[in-house]
Amino acid sequence: MSIFITIVLVIAGVMAGLQAWRWSDNRHAAKVWADLERLEQHPASTFDPSIVEDLPEPARRYFLYTIKAGTSIRKVTEILMSGEIGLGTQDKPSYLPMQAKQILAPPHGLVWNLNAGRGLMRISGSDGFDGETSWVRFWLMKTIPIVRVGGSTNHARAALGRVVAEAVSWTPAALLPDHAVSWEAVSADVARATVNYKGMAQTVDVTVADDGRPTMVVIPRWSDANPEKTYRLQPFGGFLSEFRDFDGYRLPTHVEGGDFIGTEAYFPFYKAQVDHLRFVACRKLRRGPSYTQA
Repeated sequence: MSIFITIVLVIAGVMAGLQAWRWSDNRHAAKVWADLERLEQHPASTFDPSIVEDLPEPARRYFLYTIKAGTSIRKVTEILMSGEIGLGTQDKPSYLPMQAKQILAPPHGLVWNLNAGRGLMRISGSDGFDGETSWVRFWLMKTIPIVRVGGSTNHARAALGRVVAEAVSWTPAALLPDHAVSWEAVSADVARATVNYKGMAQTVDVTVADDGRPTMVVIPRWSDANPEKTYRLQPFGGFLSEFRDFDGYRLPTHVEGGDFIGTEAYFPFYKAQVDHLRFVACRKLRRGPSYTQA
């Protein structure tokens, strides 16, 4: 066998192995997606404003704005979005166009399937949390693994922070008061929810306009997205705008956020526009690559 043929066979073997690895990534993300869908398989109750009448004033305004009386309580949503993602720094953000498909089921988890970039800088993969473990797995040109992190307690705690922060935007019913969620007032226009989940506690501060619109979300996130690459609590959050009605819920369709919100180091690396949003209903859902494959 010639050296050339040997090299070709080795390259082919490596490429096949990488594609099998990426297929495994996609299969795992699709399984978690399906598991999160099944969380909304029980008959849903409806929203009664009396549920929130004893909450602090800004929290009460938030719920009365985001959930219409009589609306079915839905806590799992699927979102198609587009926008930009910054892979650089505050000084050089290196924004890439992105499209993503997400399922959000607070506090149990999320899967965010991403396609970003163009030309030779095309990135795809997923970011997820299944209630136990979390991951970030991104591929360049669907061939080269460029980011693979997760699997640690620190990373799971950071992932829960994202789930709780995004609940404010897209699944407000998941933050209704119960044994795992409590609310307190920070000021006349800021309410704080505390979510307890599997031994972890995550707070989120919601800034609320006079009419009840949530305009800003901030969490103390357990994160290593800092110059020292050390896990610690640091501000993370974003700004919400362009509200629309979705089956009785009034939700933002533009979200911009990032690390160190409220400080000079704030870098809005995430700019998302909701193209489609639907709540998972108590029925068998359609399957297909439009929702589950990166």
